[in-house]
Amino acid sequence: MQQGIFISRIWSDDDVVELRIVVTDKDSSFHSTAYAGHARLGELVDQLRAFRDRIHGGISDFRVGEFGPEYANGAFHARLHFRSPGKLFISTHQQSEFSEFSVGEVASEAKMYLVSEPILLDHFISELGGVVSGSRADAFLECT
Repeated sequence: MQQGIFISRIWSDDDVVELRIVVTDKDSSFHSTAYAGHARLGELVDQLRAFRDRIHGGISDFRVGEFGPEYANGAFHARLHFRSPGKLFISTHQQSEFSEFSVGEVASEAKMYLVSEPILLDHFISELGGVVSGSRADAFLECT
């Protein structure tokens, strides 16, 4: 499987969108689902467009869903960091939905580290904008 972050729309209604997020590096893959409001997805696209112009040391956090057993479904958080021109460093934290296990509730979690490039971020922003507008069902941030 190709390295990167793949976000696809599973379901939506008037208020929220359920997303499947798959993060794959050269050795591992983890998928989770998370809910996001339609407005929140639009805000993320705007945030990423503004971040795109800070290629000399900018940092941006990308988050959908919420972590913890109090919330429905799972969560996804990515920190994007332009450290040197031409390189986008991405650290991710994903959590699945909590479920009963032995004597309590647990969720699977993963932290992964990826590297991408500004032009690949541009493609992702465009595709994510299509998910927001409803013209496409998925977006992929390719990593190297």
